[in-house]
Amino acid sequence: MYKITDIDTIHLEVTQKCQAACPMCDRNMNGQGINPHINLDELTLQDCKDIFKPEFIKQLKSMYMCGNLGDPIVATDTLEIFEYFRQNNPTIHLSMNTNAGAQKEDWWIKLAQVFGKHGHVIFSVDGLRDTNHLYRQGVVWDNVERSMRAFIKGGGRARWDFLIFEHNQHQVDEAKALADELGFESFVSKKTGRFVTANTEAKESHQAKDRKGKDSTELKKPDNKYLNKALQQQEELVNRHGSMDAYYDRASIRCKVSNDTTKSLYISAEGLALPCCWTAGRMYKWWHKDPKKEEPIWDFIEHVGGKDSINAKHGLDKVFATGIFDNIANSWSKSSCSDGKLKVCAMKCGSEFDPFGEQFK
Repeated sequence: MYKITDIDTIHLEVTQKCQAACPMCDRNMNGQGINPHINLDELTLQDCKDIFKPEFIKQLKSMYMCGNLGDPIVATDTLEIFEYFRQNNPTIHLSMNTNAGAQKEDWWIKLAQVFGKHGHVIFSVDGLRDTNHLYRQGVVWDNVERSMRAFIKGGGRARWDFLIFEHNQHQVDEAKALADELGFESFVSKKTGRFVTANTEAKESHQAKDRKGKDSTELKKPDNKYLNKALQQQEELVNRHGSMDAYYDRASIRCKVSNDTTKSLYISAEGLALPCCWTAGRMYKWWHKDPKKEEPIWDFIEHVGGKDSINAKHGLDKVFATGIFDNIANSWSKSSCSDGKLKVCAMKCGSEFDPFGEQFK
């Protein structure tokens, strides 16, 4: 797949902690309780110094914090970690995705100063005062707006990502107008690709739960204008291949993180190194009784010696020496997922079905 000297981008999950309870996030069970398979791990500044040596940082073009489970703004050392990367590479592009619902104004201003011209924040805000909390459960609007204003006031470059549902689709234009007023560089209307079951079968709605387990908002698809086109193509794929699983067996892989334009590496809040958030994201699906027995990514991890063998805190070079990245790439030529082809690669990077990419079109 790639060598350590090829890596130009780091995707860093700094924490598994978050103040929100978004019902389509694997961190919690539809918004109700914390995923029983995670330990709320978090990387410290020292962890990052152990993983990312100055010479390695110098070869990078970008580092962004997002991940699968947490929000960077609630991690203790987020600002200091960004400073560490900036000190060792003055032109590296730094960025992060956030719900914006935490931290004081001076923190956001300092972040803007660290990022400078070579960086930006993606604010994931899915509505306005009366709707954002319907999906971003637990996020307070006053905190969101204060954070956005402070970061931009501090000179920060900002993008607003607006995930569209039935309950907020009427506010897209109003939110874009607010983004222009606040000084955002761009506004992205995202056509969510998450209206699928665990087996990627289409579904019309998703019932959110509050932290006490009671039904809260029933999330529904937006109008056709804002529908994710990939989800609309599912029926055609099933008709042609017989099922989505049959399509995954046959799908050719166009890897989004290792190609002619980028070579990206993902580091989880545990310090585990895998190619991307999608491969790492299969490790702890909350609906599995025992993910190790039910998710094929664990076969690849166990084959090279288990989690400790891919723990980048012991050295990135040691992780690359295990061969796990080549093992994953070599699986793509297998005849089927049951024959050893890593299914998540077909799900996320198959050439005919791309809900992720279609979000931004």
